[in-house]
Amino acid sequence: MAGFDLLRVPMHPPPDSSAAGIPQRQGVAERDAPIGVFDSGVGGLSVLRALRNRMPHEHFVYLADSSHAPYGEKGDALVQQRSLTIARFLHQRHQIKAFVVACNTATAAAVQLLRSELPGLPIVGVEPALKPAAAHSRTHHVGVLATRGTVTSERFARLLAAQGSGTQFAIQACDGLAWAIEQSTAAPADDAQAQARIQALCARYVHALGNLGEQPGQIDTLVLGCTHYVFALPWLQDLAGPQVQIIETGPAVARHTHQLLAQRDLLAHRDTAGATTLLTTGALAALASAAQRWLALDAAHCTAAEVE
Repeated sequence: MAGFDLLRVPMHPPPDSSAAGIPQRQGVAERDAPIGVFDSGVGGLSVLRALRNRMPHEHFVYLADSSHAPYGEKGDALVQQRSLTIARFLHQRHQIKAFVVACNTATAAAVQLLRSELPGLPIVGVEPALKPAAAHSRTHHVGVLATRGTVTSERFARLLAAQGSGTQFAIQACDGLAWAIEQSTAAPADDAQAQARIQALCARYVHALGNLGEQPGQIDTLVLGCTHYVFALPWLQDLAGPQVQIIETGPAVARHTHQLLAQRDLLAHRDTAGATTLLTTGALAALASAAQRWLALDAAHCTAAEVE
């Protein structure tokens, strides 16, 4: 695969959770509690990677709800139920001090419910970076690749409407792409069939956006509206061309989470050796493969979890 240039720009941050019941000064034990991170599968590992890079002293507990993936092609009711169940599981079982919803679909469907049901827990969601994309596009034409659950949500409609008429957005629902990336973790990293399936889907959806490039009327900025898609980035960049900027939200989510914890005096001490625990409701071998491939973490960090 050819090399690629990735432009990382700040995401318009989701509103903070309510600070009700959170003192201004927290104790050492709470500062040393882990940060919970959640996705429908392994896609959120792209956000976890950014979080670990930004906050190497923090403990993290990541949960992949792979037995119910992909969320992007499921109804809101199931996504809300699973998101709340997992948030409560991590809050009660692992005493997390913050919760990062590393899934665009779950953020769109469930983040307001989570903030309502868990008002004392700082919660960070992710959403397609439309605002920074519009700001950085020179042609004022932006493409968005996301799951159907994200692009058909009321939250996305409000986000799109808030951008005004200065930029034209081409929105593409990418049915099957997140699932193909999810399934690829069960195969060797060099499995030609799994790679070909992802490449074919990437080509279908990038071409469906229309004309990409840096000339007037062309799409010069591409937003990845699903955390899974980061792991297909080399193929997406090859298809889009080197002149097209591709924006993903992991680093911006990491910055926002760091700021949120700093405001509440919840950052771990700098002499703390950060640890990462990875949980899955699906196949343990698939999570272990993804962890090794994308985080350089061995299988000892991975555990099966029943979250019902």
